[in-house]
Amino acid sequence: MKDQPVLSFTVWGGLKFHSICHLIPENTSTIRMKILKSNFVSFLFLTNVHLLQFTQGSQSPEQGCGCSSTSRGTSDFPETSEDSCASTTFKNSLQDFNALGKYLKPKEATMVFPDMVLIQKGTFVMGSDSPIIPADGEGPAREVTVDGFLLDKYETSNSEFSAFVEATGHVTEAEKFGDSFVFDPLISEKVKEGISQAVAAAPWWLPVKGASWKHPEGLDSNIDDRMNHPVIHVSWNDAVKFCKWKGKRLPTEAEWEFACRTSLKNRLFPWGSNIMPKGEHRMNIWQGEFPLNNTKDDGFLATAPVDSFLQNDIGLYNMVGNVWEWTSDWWSTSHLRDPLINPQGPPSGTDKVKKGGSYMCHKKYCYRYRCGARSQNTPDSSASNLGFRCAKSVTS
Repeated sequence: MKDQPVLSFTVWGGLKFHSICHLIPENTSTIRMKILKSNFVSFLFLTNVHLLQFTQGSQSPEQGCGCSSTSRGTSDFPETSEDSCASTTFKNSLQDFNALGKYLKPKEATMVFPDMVLIQKGTFVMGSDSPIIPADGEGPAREVTVDGFLLDKYETSNSEFSAFVEATGHVTEAEKFGDSFVFDPLISEKVKEGISQAVAAAPWWLPVKGASWKHPEGLDSNIDDRMNHPVIHVSWNDAVKFCKWKGKRLPTEAEWEFACRTSLKNRLFPWGSNIMPKGEHRMNIWQGEFPLNNTKDDGFLATAPVDSFLQNDIGLYNMVGNVWEWTSDWWSTSHLRDPLINPQGPPSGTDKVKKGGSYMCHKKYCYRYRCGARSQNTPDSSASNLGFRCAKSVTS
């Protein structure tokens, strides 16, 4: 076999992990490294375009900031989209790699993935019998058990996503479409001059040509001073590919809500039901009159760095507010009260569940910065308040 260019980067303890995306012959064996004295683990870091449609979501001005109105379409999507790096060998190797957690015990997993939090197997009450927005399917309350897993401490940052793009050449769906939805107050007057459309249900959402993770408010913006902010304008499909490249996956909705609630029962936020304990801001949401004036009492107009505010009891940052976070589940508003173990959501659908709310959320317009709140978008949708974090399975 001829020598192949290899991209390498250090992620833990001086060990170098490699990416050879688009350069791997089909007979190449999986790269192996010795980890934790005697444990050999295989690592392989490898990492559809529609006309823009404006669809009116189910939210009303009293209930939503219009985030679910920023969907591009309503067709079914496969769990992953194919690209030139997805040969049969690649997909089989990737399945082996994603199963890595099954061969790592919790202590080892946290050493290999130090920026993740170990969440032990447990049972909690998901949803509520007193839903604040019933139309979103917040109820009923049901007993759910989830196996132990790892969850990223932070939302995926621009710095992390930049490394992914550099290593794989990934092009986001927003870049392929050529536009993405941006919150009006963040857009320059020059860019607004070229915009003639808006989302009917939420006119503060504008489709901006050239808006992407690299240019959050259009081509006259950049992320040079926001590398530690959450990456935005990433679709569900983009998020899945990033997580797989990291050897991870998106969390299920149940896992996400379990991690958000921790040991608290019947509480609104990760820390309790008081929005500002001791008068301190705990999340990045809208203060003032939405969408006309944000007083920025929490210090931010748009996104905040991923390590902002106090983490919850198990060490997770920004589980509510800042940016919406994709989960793996298909959207449904119909739930049974029966106890469930490791629920995965419906087998198919048109929208994916997102959790946590964002910097645009206000109690009068989008009271969804709660652990039990939920919303949705199509898997190819992107916006300036939509990001993600990754999860990973481990052995019991």
